[in-house]
Amino acid sequence: MKKLILLFSLFLAPAFSYKENQKTKQNFSSNNTSHKRLKRDWIWNRMHIREEIDSPLPHHVGKLTSSVGNKNAMYIIEGESANTIFKVQGYDGDIYAFERLDREKKAEYELTAHIIDRRNNRSLEPPSKFIIKVYDINDNAPIFVQKVFNGSVPEMSRLGTSVTKVTAEDADDPTVAGHATVTYQIIKGNEYFTVDDSGVISTARADLDRENQSTYEIIVKAKDALGLTGESSTATVIIRLTDINDNFPVFKHPSFHFKVPENVSVGGEVGRVEVEDIDEPQHRHTKYSFVRGDYRDTFEIVANPFTNEGIIRPKKPLDFEKVSEYRFDIEATDHNVNPAYYKPGGSKSISTITIEVTDVDEPPVFTKLPYEFKVRENDPEIKTLGSVWAYDPDAAKRKIRFVRRRASPNGDYVRVSDTGIIQLPKPLDREFSSSYNISVAAQEILEDGRLSDRESHAQVHVIVIDENDNAPELVYPEEPRVCENAAPGKVIIRISATDKDEISPRGFFRYSLTTEDSNFSLIENYDNTANITVKYGQFNRELAKIHYLPVIISDNGDPDLSSTNTLVISVCKCNEKGDFTFCEERTKQVGVSIQALVAIFICIFTIIVIALLILLRKRHKKDLSGLRRNVAEIHEQLVTYDEEGGGEMDTTSYDVSVLNSVRKNGIKPEVVPSAYAQVQKPPGNTTSGAGEMEMMIEVKKDEADNDRDLLPYDTLHIYGYEGAESIAESLSSLESGSSDSDIDYDFLNDWGPRFKMLAELYGSEPNEDFVY
Repeated sequence: MKKLILLFSLFLAPAFSYKENQKTKQNFSSNNTSHKRLKRDWIWNRMHIREEIDSPLPHHVGKLTSSVGNKNAMYIIEGESANTIFKVQGYDGDIYAFERLDREKKAEYELTAHIIDRRNNRSLEPPSKFIIKVYDINDNAPIFVQKVFNGSVPEMSRLGTSVTKVTAEDADDPTVAGHATVTYQIIKGNEYFTVDDSGVISTARADLDRENQSTYEIIVKAKDALGLTGESSTATVIIRLTDINDNFPVFKHPSFHFKVPENVSVGGEVGRVEVEDIDEPQHRHTKYSFVRGDYRDTFEIVANPFTNEGIIRPKKPLDFEKVSEYRFDIEATDHNVNPAYYKPGGSKSISTITIEVTDVDEPPVFTKLPYEFKVRENDPEIKTLGSVWAYDPDAAKRKIRFVRRRASPNGDYVRVSDTGIIQLPKPLDREFSSSYNISVAAQEILEDGRLSDRESHAQVHVIVIDENDNAPELVYPEEPRVCENAAPGKVIIRISATDKDEISPRGFFRYSLTTEDSNFSLIENYDNTANITVKYGQFNRELAKIHYLPVIISDNGDPDLSSTNTLVISVCKCNEKGDFTFCEERTKQVGVSIQALVAIFICIFTIIVIALLILLRKRHKKDLSGLRRNVAEIHEQLVTYDEEGGGEMDTTSYDVSVLNSVRKNGIKPEVVPSAYAQVQKPPGNTTSGAGEMEMMIEVKKDEADNDRDLLPYDTLHIYGYEGAESIAESLSSLESGSSDSDIDYDFLNDWGPRFKMLAELYGSEPNEDFVY
């Protein structure tokens, strides 16, 4: 029936448009009666055509009509899809569609109509725009905007709890009633969830448990019930159940057994108990507690926040000799579980715990910690303060030996014997240290006499009780000064004192002057200070520029000790305002400690010893030098003749004729046999050679080895041999002693320092005895 109404409206639309155009034209004519020329107008309205027409092409759309009464009038259209999809018959204005139209692709077409004179193509009327609208026929099925939808809902939610929403779109015209209406239906999973016409998915039951099934995959169908084809589309919806804390923890085992050594530290780990909580980790809040067994004061159970395990820890030391096994029951529960979600099985889980304590070799245990003793200072009669004691906690009950480990202050002030007796080798001085602390180690003596490597320690504190054995001392202030014209009662300085002993509880220090015969007075302030004031006034700088004032300070102790201290007061010149203008500078006394004096004495002694050693060494060298002058052969000396010339060919270095003339004209000295003369040359050729030199050296070596009267010196002689062709002949001393030459070599002493050694070797007094 609806289809018939639609077709009838399409056919009647041009007629109505024509009548309406005629009315408009009449109204226009009546309103413009004053014009001589009547305006012609187009006669049509908006055109319509149905999409997807099944009849053969072309399809008639409508007709262009104009009031121009010209038989040569011709219609032309321009614009979107003109002369392609839409064409017009020029003589009558009928418009046809030459393609099947799809409203979902394009719902309207805007065209422009022209009417011209076919003879000269002149426009008879101004162009006019018109619209061709495509009518919808509901030919599209709804399509989901996405293929997969996701949603989540807490487990155990109430019936009808919203989960998510799906959306499908229909391409048909939504302005036409029923054409774009979409209905939804769950075709898979409808026993767990429902969907309404708006696409909202909700829970269909209240017992959805994540621990049974955490994810649901449902299929939703979208359908256009009024569609021509009745087609539909589907989409997948994945729904995840989020966890809530609806399960109680359960022990994995009905009992747990642990072994732990007795020396486990307090707070250490004994063992871990495991529970199973099927909720997600953020909803696991297991609490452990004792049910049966009186060991709450010995152990504690703490839940690990990451693993949910129960960690058993000792709260006090374990002792195998006292308790070797512990047995108790514990329970695990979760107080955050909502009672509305309680499930069968109860809210608590109970397990039995057995802890077996194993024996270990423990170090000795001191009976008291720490130890404290008190002693009066400087008391020579007190040698023993007390003792420390430790025992072997194991069944062996070994003997204990005590050793001192550390001391503060460091030193041999407090001792401990092998049996633990605290001893004082000498009286203690509280002024040196008010307390003496030592660390005592206790070690077990093994069966073979060795000491165990396991030991325990105890702190021993020795508190020294003060004795009043130190007199108070003056705290020297800045240099006290007084004006020479100071008035009586003028305060010169405020003095105070200090005492190495503890301050007496009976009062303050007492100050007094040794004599009243001075221009100074002392006034006590009763706060451990006193004022030095001017007694008479008017000091005379001509008589004394510096005054020495002895002050007696007592400490009110038991016994009462006092000391005399000297204040050095300078008398200065002052101006009218009482400001100091001139004061003599006092010579400061510089004290040297005994340690410094000892160091200075050691330095002086060292310098003296070094100076004596240097003098002795010079004296020894001088004696050796004299010995060398009297001995023909010089010991401990390397004698090298480096300037012998180049033989008979060298006439530039030395004038050999001078030597020869001296030999001929010189006075023959008295020849004294020398040690070298005793050496007999072997027979043979008188020409020198390597063999003669070697033989002579061997002879000298034998003499040196066999003569025990010679000094134990090593001598290296280097004898340079010139050869037989030199006109100067040999300069060697080997032949000088045994030669028959009558040459006097004393003239060598006049030749200068370069020939000094040669003169000493050849020049000799007639009566001089040469000692080898």
